[in-house]
Order: sequence, then structure tokens, then C-alpha cells
Amino acid sequence: MTDSAPDADPVETLLASAREDATEEVFQVTGVMMQYYEVCERELWFESRDIEIDRENPNVVRGTQVDDTAYSESRRHLSINGWIAPDLLDDGRVVEVKPSSTLTEPARLQLLYYLWYLDRVAGVEKEGVLAHPTERKRESVELTDEAVERVESAIRGIYDVVERDSPPPAERLPYCESCAYHDFCWS
Repeated sequence: MTDSAPDADPVETLLASAREDATEEVFQVTGVMMQYYEVCERELWFESRDIEIDRENPNVVRGTQVDDTAYSESRRHLSINGWIAPDLLDDGRVVEVKPSSTLTEPARLQLLYYLWYLDRVAGVEKEGVLAHPTERKRESVELTDEAVERVESAIRGIYDVVERDSPPPAERLPYCESCAYHDFCWS
């Protein structure tokens, strides 16, 4: 995926790529990659190769419906460099909408990455909201020093996964049955 110098820090490479600084290597991380990294590294590897998920998967359909309808009157969709696509609420907070709180940590990491990216690349400090509208739950999320460490550690981990020549081995996880990549691992 990239031809990096062995000493190059993936975080610095990503920042240089995002800021369009002169660099031979381009390293991009999306919010979805953050989420997949937290859930399943094999899923991340497939996504990094543009292997498309099963869009007809009931969980994908449900998530898309919730995302399309929740807060539709009070949020705006953004796209920054084609890398991240956070939504902003009318009050300026970044919101990440998920259909359930089952996988809260991956959603939180995705939102933290958006906050980190806005801060480190665009120089814009924002607060975040993690929303589960079907459960009527909302949680404030802030980019603390600990959160920055978590995001930067995930960036390095993502780099390690996407640089592999083959996907990590399949590992049976509690949510494999509902995964949109299920057939790549278990069929």
C-alpha cells in the first residue's frame, strides 16, 4: 500500500499526507478504518483493499437508514480531503450516529479520530457527540491527551495492518455472524 522508510512514523506520514506537504508516501486513514481497526483487523485489511462490503446485509441497511434519518434537520454532512466525513450539528459539535450502542468503543474511536483530524490537520477544535438515536442515548466526547494517544496508537496499528501482504487470520468474534464481510472469512 505504501513504500515507507522503516523509521517513518505513520502518524507523521499521515499528517504530512493530509496537509499535502511534500512527501513521497501517501498514507490515508478514514473514520471507517478506525472503526474496523477496533472491531476486526481482518475487516480493516479487506476495506483497505477496496473489497466492498455486502450492502444488502441487514445490519448495513439498518445502519444506513438510521444514519440517513437521525438528526436530519439539525446536521450537515462534511467531507474533508475525501478522508473523513464527519457530520456537524447545528451547534457546531461533530456527531457520529450509530444504530445501537453494541459497538460503542469502535464508534467512539471513529469520532475521536474526526476530532483529532480536525484539530491536527485543520487547526479546528471541536467537541463531539456519540448518538444512538434508536436507544435515545447521547454521549459527549472530547479530545483529551489520553484520547490523542489512543488515536495515534490506532493510526500506527492501522498502518501495520494495511501494509501486510495478506489479511490477518480469521478469528471468530461475537459479531461475526452479523458482519458484512462474513462470507470472506467463514464460507
